[in-house]
Amino acid sequence: MKFLVINSGSSSIKYQVIEMETEAVLAAGLVERIGENSGLLKNTFCPGTSNEREYRVEQAIPDHQSGMLLVIELLTDRDKGIIRDASEIGAIGHRVVHGGEDFRGSMRITPEVIEALEKNIPLAPLHNPANLDGIRVAMKIFPSVPQVAVFDTAFHQTMPPHAFLYAIPYELYEKNRVRRYGFHGTSHRFVAGECARLLSKPLTACNLITVHLGNGCSMTAINNGISVDTSLGMTPVEGLVMGTRSGDVDPALHLFLKHNKGMDLETIDALLNKESGLKGLCGMNDMRDIHKAIAQGNERAALALAVQTYRNRKYIGAYMAVLGRVDAIVFTAGIGENDSIVRAESLKGLEYFGVCLDLEKNSAHSREARCISGENSKVRIYVIPTNEELAIAREAAAVVSA
Repeated sequence: MKFLVINSGSSSIKYQVIEMETEAVLAAGLVERIGENSGLLKNTFCPGTSNEREYRVEQAIPDHQSGMLLVIELLTDRDKGIIRDASEIGAIGHRVVHGGEDFRGSMRITPEVIEALEKNIPLAPLHNPANLDGIRVAMKIFPSVPQVAVFDTAFHQTMPPHAFLYAIPYELYEKNRVRRYGFHGTSHRFVAGECARLLSKPLTACNLITVHLGNGCSMTAINNGISVDTSLGMTPVEGLVMGTRSGDVDPALHLFLKHNKGMDLETIDALLNKESGLKGLCGMNDMRDIHKAIAQGNERAALALAVQTYRNRKYIGAYMAVLGRVDAIVFTAGIGENDSIVRAESLKGLEYFGVCLDLEKNSAHSREARCISGENSKVRIYVIPTNEELAIAREAAAVVSA
């Protein structure tokens, strides 16, 4: 059984074809620059194997339907492809950023589900319309294939009201659903399950802090397998310091910038989303560039690293207080999996709380899930690679089989 996983953006389609029996990736690719004159399809068949093959197609891709048809054409090519025709696709899993309060889990896509997604567009005006484009195109191309929506927000719908409510007039929650939703839920759920396996415990008996550090960053407190608090809020700007997003700032900053810099709300929003975070502090948002700059004596780069890891440490401490007992801290995503310096700095000073890092294990490079805590650490520390595409495929399989 082959499943297709689709992550549709405003001008892109990221996809994978996964053989569900073995969970092997048969194809992975990205359609870029949709709607521009020079579109690009990059596809890799059997990535990471001895049979790996790469293909690029450069041509105008006017819309998402054209992009998806181009993908299917390549996947079913008699000479290059890995499926005979579209009928070999058993199900399609769609990443959907925002399910609001309507969805506490993944759902088979129906007209009612699409209607609910449209209702939630005000909560994610940049992402949900693009996700819906991908869904509509896939349903048109694969009318008889089961389609499943997997929501970034669903895992966090177990948060109690005292964790998800903001201390603002309650009617804004009642009428406009202003609250913390959290994101990266698919990643947090996936690495939590993998951590439970490594701990040889059921997930329902695990208290974990999962730390997703990439260009976007978030942290989640997981109590007995369920999310009870998370750092991202109503939007993906709140919380940790990210590549280009600010994370926590004083809400009155908007008014200050309006009065003192003459900025309108759209300009301020763009500043906090695209020009802040690590980039705002030192002009770079790639942590590899920041480390190189630090080695060359760049003080602003060192400051950016310190600001980010200090924020990480504050949230870890806060979530330890929320959970009381912590079985493990899990680092994942691009920075979390690969950056030993960020991990070490984020855990510095937490030895008193039973968090003891083994520096040698932390410095060792590996693509495998691994424990990097010291022998005397009361709290285990893990690095676990995330795999959101596989998580989406597993969710889709569970929905379809149910």
